Amino acid sequence: MKYTFLSLFLLFVNYSSFSQNRELRAYLDSKQFFAPGQGNYIEFQFQFVGSSINYLGKDGGLIGELAVQMTITKYDEVISSDAYRLSTPYMKDSIISDFYDIRRFVLKPGEYQFTLELQDLNSKNEPLKAIQNILIEDLGSSISISDIQIAEIASPGDGASPFFKSGYDIIPRLATFYPKELSTIPVYFEIYNSLQLQDSIFAIKQTVINALTNQEIEKMTRFIKLSAAEVVPFLKSVDITELTTGKYILNYTIINKNMIELSSQSYEFDRSNDIDYNYFTDELVLNPEFQKSITKDSIGYYLESLIPISESTETKNILKIVKSRNEESARKYIQLYWKRTAPENTYESWMNYKMQVQAVDKFFKSGFKSGHETDRGRVYLKYGPPTNVNQNENSTSEYPYVVWQYNRIGAFNNKKFIFYNPNLINNDFELLHSDMIGEVKNLNWPTALARRTSQGGDQFGGNSRDMFNE
Repeated sequence: MKYTFLSLFLLFVNYSSFSQNRELRAYLDSKQFFAPGQGNYIEFQFQFVGSSINYLGKDGGLIGELAVQMTITKYDEVISSDAYRLSTPYMKDSIISDFYDIRRFVLKPGEYQFTLELQDLNSKNEPLKAIQNILIEDLGSSISISDIQIAEIASPGDGASPFFKSGYDIIPRLATFYPKELSTIPVYFEIYNSLQLQDSIFAIKQTVINALTNQEIEKMTRFIKLSAAEVVPFLKSVDITELTTGKYILNYTIINKNMIELSSQSYEFDRSNDIDYNYFTDELVLNPEFQKSITKDSIGYYLESLIPISESTETKNILKIVKSRNEESARKYIQLYWKRTAPENTYESWMNYKMQVQAVDKFFKSGFKSGHETDRGRVYLKYGPPTNVNQNENSTSEYPYVVWQYNRIGAFNNKKFIFYNPNLINNDFELLHSDMIGEVKNLNWPTALARRTSQGGDQFGGNSRDMFNE
């Protein structure tokens, strides 16, 4: 089940912490559910960054006020809307925290346009606005799964909280990044119409897939038996302690007694969990053929060229060896890296990568930077060549920019990267924005491009947004 909506986006990114006139920052997510007797509904979830809001003193503390306006239209006809004032929690002792809000709209299956406007009532800044198309799925006619909701806090509820669903109060977690300090992912979703099954018992299959290799993490596969009902709420904590740094897809699938898959839903997330690898072993024998491909004067260059395809712990090891200037350690590291990465064809994989490094150096080298040190070189080495490239280096209203589009990256489809050159004098195009998980996200990138001719960032002319959305 998929829907056309920005799963998570940052409405504004620039603000000066505790300045006199802070710029509002808010995160938005949306999830779809079904309620018997009520129908399909979409849930808009907000996380407001407390430090980005302007407060007024009240009773020895602080309180802020926001104006929120949401409109859902279809063919320019207003289908549903909501406008309200939202007071922040009362902040005591100058302790400023983020806070949440949630709004639900019952909608028939179909395509709609969602418009959001947020205004800090204690600020002179212009309101933040966002417009996005949404697609409401029909969850009520067959066996199906709601969108997966990740919980910041989950507890049994009595229905008094606006975050209440099927017996639980679910405070949503909107971030999809999980640092080493977090060892679990609390997952909530609902299963509909399982009574249509012939048996009263069915199962949910849980899998975790490495998004870049598309390989299933077999030790995390689980089968959970459930009893059929009109609505079956599912709340489970997934242990990610042993997941190494990378991008993953958590997938849940309904299966019947014959192991036939009936419906599925997935959740993409980023994990940072540094695990040390023992690359340095006395038993290693340097392969003469492998080592012949690396000349003495290029050993440091090719060692550093591994950074774009390395995890954070590996990068630390690389930088440590570079700093030590130990040639033997550098040679061991490169050979062992490829032995671990490609045990079946170590030498061939290394030579293929070496040619790619040489290619990005030829095309993307800039000033004192080697090709693999530039943003375009890093992205090329990490994800491969883009499927399509659109560039505009002659716009009078925008900085020179180029858009790379990938039909597929691992388990992800249709991912894009926009690079721009704010310096105008070299070939060093910086990554400005991407919709790839784990990469730089800047939803205000059209304004950044337009700053070439408008100091305030207002965009006049230019077709960068159309090019990115093609």
